[in-house]
Amino acid sequence: MDLGYFVDPLHPAGSDFTKTIHHDLGQLKVLDQLGYSEAWVAEHYTAAWENIPAPDIFIAQALAMTKNIKLGTGVHCLPNHNPFHIAHRIAQLDHQAQGRFMWGVGSGATPLDFQAFGIDASSNEQRQLTWETLDMVLRIWDGLKPGTYENKFWKFTIPEPIDELGFYVHMQPYQKPHPPIAVAGLGARSDSLIKAGQRGWWPLSIDFVPSNTLRSQWDVYEEAAFSSGRLPNRDDWRICRNIFIADTTKEARDFALNGVMARDFVSYFRLVMENLGFLSLMKMDPDMPDDDIDLEYMVDNIWIVGDREEVSQKIRQLYSDVGGFGTLLAYSHEWEPRDQWIKSMTILVEEVIPSLSDL
Repeated sequence: MDLGYFVDPLHPAGSDFTKTIHHDLGQLKVLDQLGYSEAWVAEHYTAAWENIPAPDIFIAQALAMTKNIKLGTGVHCLPNHNPFHIAHRIAQLDHQAQGRFMWGVGSGATPLDFQAFGIDASSNEQRQLTWETLDMVLRIWDGLKPGTYENKFWKFTIPEPIDELGFYVHMQPYQKPHPPIAVAGLGARSDSLIKAGQRGWWPLSIDFVPSNTLRSQWDVYEEAAFSSGRLPNRDDWRICRNIFIADTTKEARDFALNGVMARDFVSYFRLVMENLGFLSLMKMDPDMPDDDIDLEYMVDNIWIVGDREEVSQKIRQLYSDVGGFGTLLAYSHEWEPRDQWIKSMTILVEEVIPSLSDL
């Protein structure tokens, strides 16, 4: 099992952006030194708590600060982007990364982002737009013929080349035929993961859904892959989880119930899930009352919190419950005190994950 990180990030609205962006970059530098294999960086334009609008720019700086860790967008919300523009940005970034870049894509879920780009989320038009944009990017990289291409949201022209001047659409990715593509999924029968299975893209599972939902996500991904003549590989599956380890389970639970994990859940994350109608995604039992989704429920059933032995057992149980996966992604917070976070991440990579080498 490989070990990675997911940078949402989470900082209270109104935080000093300069401070938070360098805080998050600093986390990746630490994780690279500890030997984490990869990290994914989310995109949000209008979510002040999740305040990175340009993950590709963030990754470009992080590449220069790190040596080995692979970095990916987690995810580029493709309804926000013109395919001609994003194809060039990603191809250039792939060259700068020289094999350390992964491209995560998705439809997005932030309502004000949809409003900003004129997308009617009530009709789910963002989903079709996502696949149209992605397919167009792949066609551009493959050498799209000159002409004008457009849909309801974007328009661009591949110009006729002027060969004697070297004027033509020339940018292609470093990795061939393109960087690995990963797709994020939320619900048990995620349309995005069905598309990913059909196309052979990696599945990314979000941090707040229970094991039975994760198992269903793999089932639909696997079914879609087989129906398209593809052989799915569980090593490609990334699962994200909130993780904190301390010397004792009591100490770890106290940190989770009273520290930044609790702050972010109570003051932001649960409110967002309720507002967007996503609370049901977090339920182990669909009939459980909404009020039961509290901190104790998350610590006991969704998050991975405890001492070394308990965290190891919980990861092993997660692996068993879902039938196996390739990479565990620890979820980011504004970890304070910082030394406790470093200790937790060190124990995870140096002690817990090696204890699971038989998986």
